[in-house]
Amino acid sequence: MITLSESAGIKVKELLAAEENKNLFLRVGVMPGGCSGFSYGMGFDDEMREGDTEFNQQGVKIVVDSESHKYVDGLKIDYKESMMGGGFAIDNPNAVATCGCGSSFRTKENAGAPSEC
Repeated sequence: MITLSESAGIKVKELLAAEENKNLFLRVGVMPGGCSGFSYGMGFDDEMREGDTEFNQQGVKIVVDSESHKYVDGLKIDYKESMMGGGFAIDNPNAVATCGCGSSFRTKENAGAPSEC
């Protein structure tokens, strides 16, 4: 399960509304790399793949591929505004270490493939 905060849901819906393709959904996943071993990926997609898992949060369709699911199960996504702008913040209960930029992590069971920032 992935949880979107109310503010993240509002922002994702706002971004989706700006797109011309009404079939888009939010795809969340991870890939090897980043200073801690895994990096988050988040973007729009309109194609379901075999093994994908679908969630609905705050009126947003969220899709995760089967390989990423074990790393993002329980993930919480928030959106925060500040004087410097806004951005998505991720809280991952599976992460035992994260990098300073917050976009890379590793788990207890898997260190991923660390690389330089």
